[in-house]
Amino acid sequence: MANTAQARKRARQAEKHRQHNAAQRSAMRTHVKNVEKAVNAGDKEAATEAFKTAVPSIDRTANRGLIHKNKAARQKKRLNMQIKAL
Repeated sequence: MANTAQARKRARQAEKHRQHNAAQRSAMRTHVKNVEKAVNAGDKEAATEAFKTAVPSIDRTANRGLIHKNKAARQKKRLNMQIKAL
């Protein structure tokens, strides 16, 4: 347990940041899953719309350091390839 006031505050801040980051990652994953659902359903129009909302979410999490930039690029590329294949 933290012994100093500064350490206690940092522990509180770290927990708050952890929860915020987890929510951001979860929202990004939800956007990705929405694209995958539309692709699996074979609905190209819905998949394209979902992709348009997923890309900024993926970019935002990468810029904030929650996921690696290469992972973001890989996810966008794979989703785009799936949509093009429809």
